[in-house]
Amino acid sequence: MGLLIPLRLSCVASRCSCSEAERQIAMAIPVMESELTCLLASGAATASGSRAHHEVSTGITVIFGAILALMILMLALEDRIHAKKSLIAGVFAILSLFLGTWLEILPFDSAPGEHQGYAWIQNVFGEVLHLPVYVPAIDWGVIAIILGSSLFVDVVGRSGLFTWIAIKLTKASRGDPVLLLIYYCVMTVLFSALLNNVTAMLIVGALTAVSLDRLKQDRLLLGFLLVEGLLTNVGGLLTLISSVPNIIVGRAAGIEFIDFSIMAGPYVVVATLATIIVGVKRFGVRRLKGEEEKAAALEMVRGFDENDGIESESFFWTAAGLFVLFILTMATTSMLPVIKSLDMGYVALTFAFLILIRYKSTVDRFYQAMDWDLLLFFAALFVVINVMEHAQVLAAIGHGLQVSVLPLGEAAGGALVAASALTSAVTDNIPLAAMMAKIIGDLPEMAVSGTASQPRMDLWWAVVFGANLGGNITPIGSASTMVAVTVMHKHGHRVGFGRFVKLAWPFAVIHIGLAIAYVAIVAR
Repeated sequence: MGLLIPLRLSCVASRCSCSEAERQIAMAIPVMESELTCLLASGAATASGSRAHHEVSTGITVIFGAILALMILMLALEDRIHAKKSLIAGVFAILSLFLGTWLEILPFDSAPGEHQGYAWIQNVFGEVLHLPVYVPAIDWGVIAIILGSSLFVDVVGRSGLFTWIAIKLTKASRGDPVLLLIYYCVMTVLFSALLNNVTAMLIVGALTAVSLDRLKQDRLLLGFLLVEGLLTNVGGLLTLISSVPNIIVGRAAGIEFIDFSIMAGPYVVVATLATIIVGVKRFGVRRLKGEEEKAAALEMVRGFDENDGIESESFFWTAAGLFVLFILTMATTSMLPVIKSLDMGYVALTFAFLILIRYKSTVDRFYQAMDWDLLLFFAALFVVINVMEHAQVLAAIGHGLQVSVLPLGEAAGGALVAASALTSAVTDNIPLAAMMAKIIGDLPEMAVSGTASQPRMDLWWAVVFGANLGGNITPIGSASTMVAVTVMHKHGHRVGFGRFVKLAWPFAVIHIGLAIAYVAIVAR
């Protein structure tokens, strides 16, 4: 069940969702059913380590705990030390693998009695597969979702679809500042849910600056950008693919796409409404008064042309159709025959390559534009966390959570929201989500009302809400708020760390307070 399962083995004997073809294959294997079940059930354990019986000393756990803490600190200081996150995580992955091998806490038995630098697993045919120990440590499903979704959204963006939607909403506001804020906030939430936080902020932020400049409402730019930046993190809660922490925790907890949206949707609606109300009052956004003022504003917004960004009408409608189909397929993956066995990573990659047919002779430019820093960061991070698991660091942190969180009873979920939010406010929320997903998944005894296969759901949701909303406390808490601050600076609004916290704290308190109550009441 865990996030860092070495490989996704097709367990014919133990999975009720197997296809007829899989059953026929199982019958052809000259292994008794009970033996096959045992083999497949132990596959993940074999891959994650044949040395599970090996006791790890407290000293080794402390050493690796210090390495993990140092990596998190370096990631928090990424901009100050002028190093990309993939390089930071990569260096620590190399260090962790070296020390883990030297101290003999990693699984390297390629065959009984050998020590040749390979992990091994057995597939449904009983064949032994030899892999470098760091390959099974990576959750390739997460990598596939991010790679496919990023490529797909990038190409759809080239069609002009998102700009077309944004300008249509601008015209619908008729230039009224309050309506404009409402529409832009809703657009920010939806774009964050369907695209990603940074893309949403780039699109909405650029349009906000142009719109307010034309409407001669520049004084409102700071407030608009701040509210939009904060709402990217709220909108990032709406779907399973809205943010990386959602993908990590959702996969670890086994939450389906549609179930995720059903659970998080009501919170997103309430939090968005509260943000708009507070934003209107805090930044003095008012309705237009008088027919002359309204007519002037209407004339200004009519100057926008939503078709400017459309290079091909046929591709525009093709992209729009594929985008709708992509969302529907993602939402129903668990119900679609065959597709449900291939998972959302397959869906994301399929749509990416389908839409790339449009640029079949120049696809390399999209590959070059990919955020390889993020993908390599993920791969290295998964390796580090896998080593930390073998070093018993995650078990130690989990024990600390048991001691500090479990005694709180029903309030445990709320406490975990606050702790996760405060942590993600000062460091990257991705390693936080990856680490907490593994810890919660490996500590079923934390479940008061759960079982070994399904820990208390409020703990999963606590990490999701906390990891996403912590970015609303400080400007370094999320990439989208950093984009918002960058746009502010570009237009003459100097917002440093302290001023951002001062401006954002009422919103952050509301968002996190609502999340604590929501997790305690609804997500149990």
